[in-house]
Amino acid sequence: MTRRVGSIEAPHRINVVLTNDRNKNYYSLSDSFSKLRSEDHGAMPHDRFFQIIKELDHLVGMKEVKDLIYEIYALLYINQCRRKRGLKADSQVLHMVFRGNPGTGKTTVARIVGRLFKEMGVLSKGHLVEVERADLVGEYIGHTAQKTREQIRKALGGILFIDEAYSLARGGEKDFGREAIDTLVKGLEDYKTDFVLILAGYSNEMDEFLNSNPGLPSRFPIQVSFPDYRLDELMQIAEMMLEQREYQLSSYARQKLRKHLQSQMHHPHRRFSNARHVRNIIEKSIRYQAVRLIQKTNPSKEDLITIGSDDLHCESSSGLW
Repeated sequence: MTRRVGSIEAPHRINVVLTNDRNKNYYSLSDSFSKLRSEDHGAMPHDRFFQIIKELDHLVGMKEVKDLIYEIYALLYINQCRRKRGLKADSQVLHMVFRGNPGTGKTTVARIVGRLFKEMGVLSKGHLVEVERADLVGEYIGHTAQKTREQIRKALGGILFIDEAYSLARGGEKDFGREAIDTLVKGLEDYKTDFVLILAGYSNEMDEFLNSNPGLPSRFPIQVSFPDYRLDELMQIAEMMLEQREYQLSSYARQKLRKHLQSQMHHPHRRFSNARHVRNIIEKSIRYQAVRLIQKTNPSKEDLITIGSDDLHCESSSGLW
């Protein structure tokens, strides 16, 4: 579900709240762009965008997130067209909040957004500076503001991505995390459109964080929820990871992995780390396969590319890797 706030309610900014509503049939912006690709429009003005978006297209799931990226691109492109025609095209506030569990693609999407904004002239560099609480919060009075300003300076021309941003509001009134928040807010005012700030973390914790400072919610008009992957999507991610490395699962290994993922997804006391969990299992299995094959004289090509069920040591895997 996407909601936009018009100019009367919030002038010069777009407000998008994106949530997981997979069963609802609605007009898809990505479908619109797919038609634009396939139809004959002569010289394509969108070629650079399509090159950047290839990586996004290859990501499993995240249809709502992809639609949002297309929507932002369309807005930026049409604003460029309006400027060329001498029409008003107000600059948009593009700071974002990414909500979701680990391994749902938040950092990957942030990198793609950075490259998109560079191509569209929104950002001069488009690089991503990824930080967490320890990179912003100091040990004594004044140290936090200094560290936070330093990270903002590194991000100028690009994106400052703060993972587990809600941790800045924890620790009590004497904690220096709140000084980091105040410095970030001031940075948004001082540099305005010189960088984009993306705050990321668990959904509930991010709600609490935004409510901790009255000035925060209005500064982040784009809020995106990254849903957990479904079982079939996780299996598809596993297959893609293996294919990229020129491996494949045996039929028994595939059944074993599917059963394991299903149990982890529904574990009542663990936060499942989605694609990150899958990646760690795949990488561990490749190591176990190597240990198994090194004892075999002259392994065949089939041996070298196949991950067997005995290579999948995932029964005792924890929910967070």
